[in-house]
Amino acid sequence: MSFTPPPLVPEEFRVLSMMHNIGAITPERSLTAEELSQWTEIDVQTVRTHLQKLREGGYVEFVDTSGTQKYHVTRTGIMKVLTLYS
Repeated sequence: MSFTPPPLVPEEFRVLSMMHNIGAITPERSLTAEELSQWTEIDVQTVRTHLQKLREGGYVEFVDTSGTQKYHVTRTGIMKVLTLYS
C-alpha cells in the first residue's frame, strides 16, 4: 500500500490559516505583516503580497493603527479556513 500525501495548500492560505489559528480574527487582535512573517516564517514582502490577494478575495481586512496597517481574518476568511480542514 502506498501513501499519497495530501495536496499542498497555497502559501497564501497558509498565512490565512495561521492568522485564524493564532486568533487574528477581530480588528482588536489584528497583526502586522511583520508579525505574520515571524509566525509563518515567510519573508515579509511575500506575506504582504499574500495579504493583498487575501484582501482582494474578501478573506482579510486591515485596520490602520497609528499609521501601521494590521490585518485580521474576516467572517468569509474564517469559513474558508474551516473548509481547508474538512
